[in-house]
Amino acid sequence: MRKLFKFLKPHGGAVLAILCVLIVQAYCDLSLPAYTSDIVNIGIQQKGIEEKLPYETAEEDLEQLLLFVPADKQETVRDAYEESKDTYEYDGTVMRLKSDIRNDKERCQELFDILGRPMLLCAGSNLGSESVVEMETQMKKLSSVPETMVEQSAAVYIENTYKKLGIDIDQKETGYILETGAKMLALAALGMIASILVGLLSSRVGAHVGQGLRRDVFRKVVGFSSGEFDKFSTASLITRSTNDIQQIQLLTVMILRMVLYAPILAAGGIFKVLRTNVDMLWIIALAVLLIILVVAVLFAAVMPKFRVVQNLVDRLNLVSREILTGLPVIRAFSTEKYEEKRFDKANQDLTRTNLFVNRAMTFMMPVMMLIMNGAAVLIVWVGGHSINDGTMQVGDMMAFIQYTMQIIMSFLMICMISVMLPRAAVSAERVDEILTSDTLIHDPEAPLALRKDGKGEVVFDHVSFRYPGAEENVLEDISFTARPGQTTAFIGSTGSGKSTLVNLIPRFYDVTAGKIMIDGTDIRSITQHELRERLGYVPQKGVLFSGDIKSNILYGNPDGSDEEMKEAAGIAQASEFIEEKKEQYESPIAQGGSNVSGGQKQRLSIAHKELLRNCEEYYQIASSQLSEKELEQDMKEVG
Repeated sequence: MRKLFKFLKPHGGAVLAILCVLIVQAYCDLSLPAYTSDIVNIGIQQKGIEEKLPYETAEEDLEQLLLFVPADKQETVRDAYEESKDTYEYDGTVMRLKSDIRNDKERCQELFDILGRPMLLCAGSNLGSESVVEMETQMKKLSSVPETMVEQSAAVYIENTYKKLGIDIDQKETGYILETGAKMLALAALGMIASILVGLLSSRVGAHVGQGLRRDVFRKVVGFSSGEFDKFSTASLITRSTNDIQQIQLLTVMILRMVLYAPILAAGGIFKVLRTNVDMLWIIALAVLLIILVVAVLFAAVMPKFRVVQNLVDRLNLVSREILTGLPVIRAFSTEKYEEKRFDKANQDLTRTNLFVNRAMTFMMPVMMLIMNGAAVLIVWVGGHSINDGTMQVGDMMAFIQYTMQIIMSFLMICMISVMLPRAAVSAERVDEILTSDTLIHDPEAPLALRKDGKGEVVFDHVSFRYPGAEENVLEDISFTARPGQTTAFIGSTGSGKSTLVNLIPRFYDVTAGKIMIDGTDIRSITQHELRERLGYVPQKGVLFSGDIKSNILYGNPDGSDEEMKEAAGIAQASEFIEEKKEQYESPIAQGGSNVSGGQKQRLSIAHKELLRNCEEYYQIASSQLSEKELEQDMKEVG
């Protein structure tokens, strides 16, 4: 996980912007359940009456309430109301709550504490003086009534009061529901915009992370010496550059879209729950604990398998590459069945491991849904008792269910990421292994330059070499001088070190002991670019690139003229077969030069413009494992 965030570090500004947008999205999502609760509690059950005190009331009703208010509090209530100048259907005097008190929540709450239980007592009743004594007795019993029931009864009392004055309650109810619904629509639209914006930004960051990793891996691999290629197989490098980086890119989007969002949603949901009903918080804690246990068990079982999966992908790529590359040999020896068995084994091993991982992960989602639905049922059961006891309203229970689902969903988001996280974490380690690998061949801090008047004399001075990790030297105390104007050839049996010796000159490997000098300058004191720019190198196996014949001959000197190109082809004795082709130098070359013969491929490699542009300035090195007679014949053909 640490390496994944390391790859995100260069995009810190975009991640911060995404985090801000996620906070806006979470605010919208967490606000909707509260509005749903208000529509049920206030809009439907309380007929749109959201005030705790009657803003307008008949003077006689106010006086009736004051009968049950302590004497020391009655003056406070009378001072809060004044005679209304508005016109009502009611013929008597109407008292209205002063506007400054309406806007003061603390004073409204103070008045509600005084009038709440009297309104509960008077709700739905048309009391006369003969019942006053009885109601005073009941007042003492109302002290233990839950606050929720007091608020609901106050709404009933206010509704009856408003109807007495001729106020349209239906219009008030409809107006409240429409207003609250409009707010919900606005929040939903804002949340949708935030979600779309997060999706766009996270996809952009993920694409840039993938692009940057592919660029960095490619640049690193291009700078590898032959020692690093011995450590990382070609099939593994291909997998790491494609499949592994794709896993990282996909998880990056998920991290920005879900992993960052889940804690914000969970924390906000818990905060809202604490304000709704603390008594049922244990249900959320139980559900979260069960989810964590399920994820922990799955991680313990599946995590080791993800590294195996990536290694098996490497193996499948290796087998596929070998079979496709060696297809002519396979057909020549009729070993198709044997290679099919090799491929089937690699394919079946990968399939079996993937099936185990996928089956384990598919088991997770039904368990999570069972936990989520179980929590919902438990909330309804506990909440139903609370509603029956008058300690909770229906809308509050609905809001609690929604908040609980949001909290559990935030953990489910993390669990969904946990399906991808182990494999992506393995991929991140594999990619980071390439990026942090030490390259054996380095340019000197203060490089020297080859002499411009140099003749091209190559000196091996007591050179010894062993491959990285080997116990014995391949070359031991080699000393000789290859002088300009002379042909120096190395003849020996297979595995005697001819290719290794030649590969030391362009610094594909560095010597273990001794030194190699060109015109008296140690090649390790020269930059690799300058050294290889001054060398011509024809490997045993010629390599051509997709394009055409011209692009391959001019590969090292794309600005070369057609005359120089044809001169190089003539020297390499490639002109004859090139000019026989219909498109001549524009004839296409397939990937790896598969549409030309081995000899033609070798001649095109020798015709490389950088090799033959100026024989006095460039040094030609040929590595071969041919017999002395065959070597002499090749030298005559090359000229």
